Amino acid sequence: MCERYGCTTPLHLTSIDFSRRSFIRTAAASALTIAIGPGLAGMAHAADGMIKSTHGTGFCNLNIFLAHALQTAKEDGLDLQFVNTPTFAEQVTFLAMGQVDVGLMPYTSFIALFDAGAPVKVVAGGGVEGCVIVSRPGLDSPEKLKGKTLGTFQLDTLEVMPYDWLKKHGVAFKDVKVRYMGSTPEAVEAFKAGAIDWTCTIEPYGTALLNDVKGAHKLSDGTDIYGRGYTDCVLACRSELIKQNPAGLKALIKGMMKAQLMAETRQDDVLSKVVGTYYKTSTENARLAMSKQPAVVDARDQTRFILERTDSLVEMGYIKKKPGRDAIDWTLLEQVIAENKDLHAQLKHKAA
Repeated sequence: MCERYGCTTPLHLTSIDFSRRSFIRTAAASALTIAIGPGLAGMAHAADGMIKSTHGTGFCNLNIFLAHALQTAKEDGLDLQFVNTPTFAEQVTFLAMGQVDVGLMPYTSFIALFDAGAPVKVVAGGGVEGCVIVSRPGLDSPEKLKGKTLGTFQLDTLEVMPYDWLKKHGVAFKDVKVRYMGSTPEAVEAFKAGAIDWTCTIEPYGTALLNDVKGAHKLSDGTDIYGRGYTDCVLACRSELIKQNPAGLKALIKGMMKAQLMAETRQDDVLSKVVGTYYKTSTENARLAMSKQPAVVDARDQTRFILERTDSLVEMGYIKKKPGRDAIDWTLLEQVIAENKDLHAQLKHKAA
């Protein structure tokens, strides 16, 4: 009962060919088949002192947004550049095909890339919590969602969380309609217009929908399923970058730590830098949402969660087997922490 937003063909990472060099974009930008080869793998970081990155839209991206806005890694010789993508599918696959060096993405998307053979590693944290299941007025229970249309994103935590939530309440995912959206703004507008009945989104858009759509229900914020502090997004990179440009990656991680400290200690100043440019919502909604989805660079205590929260991905047919510990490499993160003890000590949110 799934329908693809704007296209009837979903994104299948199993079709990605990592052995030859080509890039095929279908008529619908959200359905991509990608192939990369040896010559393409180093393209994104060819320039010294530069790292190219994709990103998402939620507050889990706050540290990398602020690092980009203020170029917090500049003093360590790094220029952070964003490669903006029109759809979620391109955001995920650009890292796999080597068009960017790093990507701030849902951990579920990373796991699917890793399982498909993409040469990628998790090197730092993104954000915790902040995923919100919101339904339209009157749809206040799992049973009432049967036959209703969920607006979400394929291979995203925002698809897996509704799956897990329905499963917990005894409702099969096949009993709801699933409409895959191209971007968060599209999903938000579709919900407001009544084109979808419920959605799983991230902050600040969850708070915005609950404030702006009269009678909307918050069905879950994820803590009832996963507990407090669950991981949403991670910073992933091309595996070869760890050896080829460790200084650049360390500068980025340090720059994101600086951004995190600013977010935790200078909220209003930070919001003035990101609302409007990076977040399409009001300052009031952003202020309410900011505390609900902290951006956390030091995610070492989330290793087990990231690796074990994959049963649903197997059940949904996205991966064939669970990833091993080799999917995550905290080496450079730990070096940054050791070299910047004072900075790390000031952070409110970090590994226990």
